[in-house]
Amino acid sequence: MLESYIKTRLGEKKILLMTHIVLGYPSFEDSYKIIAEMVKGGVDLMELQIPFSEPIADGPVILHANQEALEGGSTVKKCFDFADKVTREFDIPFLFMSYYNILFKYKVDRFVNKMAEIGIKGAIVPDLPPEEGNKYIDTMVEKNLNPIFIFSPTTTSTRMKYIASHGKGFIYCVARKGVTGADTTFTNQLDDYLGYCRKATDLPLALGFGVKNKADIDFLKGKADIAVLGSQTIRLIKKEGVQAVGEFIKSLR
Repeated sequence: MLESYIKTRLGEKKILLMTHIVLGYPSFEDSYKIIAEMVKGGVDLMELQIPFSEPIADGPVILHANQEALEGGSTVKKCFDFADKVTREFDIPFLFMSYYNILFKYKVDRFVNKMAEIGIKGAIVPDLPPEEGNKYIDTMVEKNLNPIFIFSPTTTSTRMKYIASHGKGFIYCVARKGVTGADTTFTNQLDDYLGYCRKATDLPLALGFGVKNKADIDFLKGKADIAVLGSQTIRLIKKEGVQAVGEFIKSLR
């Protein structure tokens, strides 16, 4: 199970790294090279985003990557085929991240069954609250997969406990209100927020939205279990190319 993997890795490291890529950006060939560089650099787990035309939780950087991937011909089938390849070739857990419209159009049970078939360990669907996800949650649990749910700074402690009761693997804690890619201030206020998250669940905590560098990750040690990098690596790829990814990941340790 994903939770046991995370806890075992935390016995070896103070904090784990999870990266986020958009499948088919800049191309599927480049996506493969990016994954290889990230794994070589020491990433512990990875989100594979299936591109969607209206990624409402994502800021301009990831939105642009979604648009370019779709314009380049990325489809759900191509994403499944690609994920099947990388889960076989790289020894870290991979998760899907996408929006509920993708699952709905594909059919939820068919989507989850395909995930299980190709070795994807779980999924993050940010626009699907637990109240509306019974079929998704039940099918994920039946297939021994991990539905990853989200806390935000505006989530009440009662709501956190309810959300956590439906989650598996870990909880994704959004560092601030808004979308991905904007600046996050790493202060005691964030420390307090993660403390509230800890009280709500025994699941490991991942912190994303605004993690950019080693200083941010060092701040999170002892507070979160997983630091999530998304927009920053996409910015780097756009500016310096795929070859810069591996050294960047290594520098975060």
